[in-house]
Amino acid sequence: MSDQILAKVRKLLAKAEDPACTPAEAEAFTAKAADLIAKYGVDRALLAAREPGTDLVGDRVVVLHPPYALDKAGLLAGVAGALRCRTVRRREGDAWAMHLFGFGSDLERAELLYTSLLVQAAHGMAAAPVPPWENTAAFRRSWLAGFSAAIAGRLRQAEASAAAQAGTSTDLVLVDRSHRVEARVSEIYPQLRTASRRRLAGGGMRQGYAAGTRADLGGVSSIADRR
Repeated sequence: MSDQILAKVRKLLAKAEDPACTPAEAEAFTAKAADLIAKYGVDRALLAAREPGTDLVGDRVVVLHPPYALDKAGLLAGVAGALRCRTVRRREGDAWAMHLFGFGSDLERAELLYTSLLVQAAHGMAAAPVPPWENTAAFRRSWLAGFSAAIAGRLRQAEASAAAQAGTSTDLVLVDRSHRVEARVSEIYPQLRTASRRRLAGGGMRQGYAAGTRADLGGVSSIADRR
C-alpha cells in the first residue's frame, strides 16, 4: 500500500487492538480501516487492468502455531477469501500452514487485516466468560469460529460496496482477477481436495460472532479521506 494509506490503516487497527478500547470504539476503528482497505483494493485492481505490471499474481505461506492453529487458519481463510485470495491449508509438522494465492495488493491487505484481527480475537476470547459446564478449549474454538464468520461477512460486504461505488465495469476486472488466481492455484495444486466440515462442540459461537461484528475492520469513508 502507499505509505499514506498504510499509515492510516495501521493507526486505526492499533487503536482497535488496544485492550482499553470499548467494543463500540473498536467496531468504529475496524470498520473505517476495512473500508479504506476495500477501496484501496479496487483502486489497485483498476490500475492493474490498465498497467498489468503494477500488480501480479503471487503466493505466500503463513505458518500457524498452536494453540488453536486450525481455528486461526479458519480466520485467515475467511479474511483472505473475502479479499479475493485463495487459501490452501496443509499440515506442517505440529503446526498448520496456509498457502495464500492472490494478486500482490490483495495478499498484502489480507495479511495486514489478519494480523490485527488475530490480536483483537485474542483480547475478546480472553475476556469472554466460559460457562462452568463448558470445556474451555471447546468453547474458545467455537468462539473463534463465530468471530471468523462475522468478520468474513463484514469484509465481503465492504468489498462489494467498494466495487459498486467504482462502477459496473469493475465487476469484469475483479472476475478476471479471480480467474487468474484460480488458475495459479490449479497449477500448483492440480489435485486439490476440499476438506470436510469441522464439527465444534463448544457453545461460544454466538459470543464470538457478536465480537466479530464489533471488531475493527475499516468503516465507510469517502475517497477524499484517503487523500
